[in-house]
Amino acid sequence: MNQPNDPASPNPTPPNWRTAGPPQSPPTVPELPIVTTPLAADAAGPTVLETLLKRPVVLVAALQEARSSRFALLLGGFALLALAAYGIVVGTFSGGEQLYLAPLKISLGALASVLICLPSLFIFASLSGAEVTFRGVLGVLSAVLALTSLLLVGFAPVVWVFSQSSDSLGFIGLLHLLFWLIGLAFGLRLLGMMMDHLRVRDRFHIRVWSGIFVLVSLQMTTALRPIIGKADTVLPPEKKFFLGHWADTVYGEAGSRD
Repeated sequence: MNQPNDPASPNPTPPNWRTAGPPQSPPTVPELPIVTTPLAADAAGPTVLETLLKRPVVLVAALQEARSSRFALLLGGFALLALAAYGIVVGTFSGGEQLYLAPLKISLGALASVLICLPSLFIFASLSGAEVTFRGVLGVLSAVLALTSLLLVGFAPVVWVFSQSSDSLGFIGLLHLLFWLIGLAFGLRLLGMMMDHLRVRDRFHIRVWSGIFVLVSLQMTTALRPIIGKADTVLPPEKKFFLGHWADTVYGEAGSRD
C-alpha cells in the first residue's frame, strides 16, 4: 500500500475544488420600477411646491394636462411673494424707501418679463412641432419663475451677509446678477422637460427664446432702476441699455473712490 507521502499516489482533490471554466458573472439584481404618482388636480399649494422641487417632471406633465389654470395661479402667486421677500433683503443694502420699493420693483419686473415673453414662447414652442396649449405654456412659465424665485429665497441669507458687510454697489449688483442667472438656469430646464413630455427633440427654438427671456429680464432691471442703490426719482428719467448702465455704475464707483 502506498503511503500518503508517496509521490506515486495521486494528490487528494480538495473538497472545494472547481474545475476550470469560463468566469461566471455575478448575479444581476433586477431594477425596481420607478413609480410616479400623478399630481392630483386639487393638490394643495405646499404639495405643488414639493412636486416642483422633488418631481418636476410630474409637475410639468400635470401642467400640460390640466384643464384649469389653478396650478399656474398657485405657482405665479408664490413666485411673486418669494420675489418680494428676496426684494426686502435687496433693499437692506440702502435701507429707507428701498425696503419697500425694491420688493415692488423686483416682483413687478419679473411679472412684466413673463407677460412680455409669454406670447413668443407659445409661438416658438409651436414652431418646434410641440402640441402645446396656451394654458400649458403659461403653467410651465409660471413654474420657471417659481423655481427661480425659490432659489433666490435660498440665496437670501448669503445676500444679506454681504449687504451688511460691504458698501460696494458694483459688487452687490454682480452678486445679485449671479444668483439671478443661476436661478434662471435651473428654472429654464423645465422648458426642456416640457419638450420631453411632448416628445419633441428639437430644442433650437426653446434655446433662442430662453436667451431672449434672459435679455428682457436684465433690461427690466435697468428700466426700473434704482433697485439696489438710491436716486432722487423712483424711476429713471432717461433710457439706457443694461450693459451701459452697468458700465456707468462700475466706472462711477471707481471714479468716486479715486
